[in-house]
Amino acid sequence: MPYVNGIKGAKKQANVHGLKLRQFLIINDTFVKMQLLALDHFVCRPHPSKKNTFCVAELKVVSALCVPGFICIPYKNPKKEKVKSQYYQVVNEFEYQCPPSFEPSQSHAFKASTNKTKYIEKVHQLQKQIQLGNIYEINYCLEFFEENAKFSVLDVFQRLIEITKAPYTYLVKLGDDFIICCSPELFLKKSGSTLYSKPIKGTIKRGQTKSEDEKLMHALQNSLKERTENVMAVDVARNDLSKIATKGSVFVNKLFNIESFETVHQMVSTVKCELSDQMSIDEIIDATFPMASMTGAPKTSAMNLSDIYEDFERKYYSGSFGLIDAQGDFEWPVVIRSIFYNQKSQRLSIAAGGAITYLSEAEQEYDEIILKLQAQLKALNGYIQF
Repeated sequence: MPYVNGIKGAKKQANVHGLKLRQFLIINDTFVKMQLLALDHFVCRPHPSKKNTFCVAELKVVSALCVPGFICIPYKNPKKEKVKSQYYQVVNEFEYQCPPSFEPSQSHAFKASTNKTKYIEKVHQLQKQIQLGNIYEINYCLEFFEENAKFSVLDVFQRLIEITKAPYTYLVKLGDDFIICCSPELFLKKSGSTLYSKPIKGTIKRGQTKSEDEKLMHALQNSLKERTENVMAVDVARNDLSKIATKGSVFVNKLFNIESFETVHQMVSTVKCELSDQMSIDEIIDATFPMASMTGAPKTSAMNLSDIYEDFERKYYSGSFGLIDAQGDFEWPVVIRSIFYNQKSQRLSIAAGGAITYLSEAEQEYDEIILKLQAQLKALNGYIQF
């Protein structure tokens, strides 16, 4: 019989991080899943040391930032509409030993919000904006969706973890909305007075052999195009952090570093700063959100053009979320390589994007978007209708 909190059949109360810990008597696997998914709001993440076990925090909507607590920041262009963070109080924490996942019994056919022909046309139009000097780089994104979709959210979450082994892995439920996030990218990490950001720009597939894999990694490391994209995102991140940093403390720890994941190699840079005294979390968000890697340069001009050229509302995609501990420290991902599902409308969607510069080849950019979606499609037994 599966169990919660590692204590089979336990009913007593306990404390973790100063919060009440609710323990369930589990009857069977189906009942476990029903009990978890019946919660209105929660965040679930893999246990750091226990296999097939998840740490779950049940959430309650509150009107202001709560420490400790949880925050969700949907994507918005702050020059057109104020970013509205969603605040939650952690009301219960418990561990959940997950029953084995099942392979999907049906496939999911995704339609594109913008077809390939239209995408290529828009990339060329954006490159004209670059030639005019209006922008230098823009992160242009596409959505793929299915209506009337039905699937096991927990099974897909488990499969996506197995496929990606991503560092920022979460299942979040906010009302009727589910976010299944397996992101490789860190938006912000606060540890004491130090703030870090790790923008990703530059992607290439993994090789089939060790030799091919090393050649692909080397190609990414030395690509002028990918370095150009990355350094622009780094410059935007440096500028954002400078608004809240102590004088002279903004520093690039790593530039053009290659990090390898299960399905892709990524070019990742690390920027950090020391925060000014008494800097609030809301002030940090105002200075840095949306993140450099999902906007462009100059940031405001790129966001304005994204609003015009993208054919979908990003909402949770390219936003961020995360827990905040009692000391006000946090580690928030960029919400990419994720699956979005509304259980009421039964609308299922995935999205991906890439940096468009003067050096970009539209066909290659489209292929990179499809590459970034492969893990989500595999977890869902999905395919794209071209």
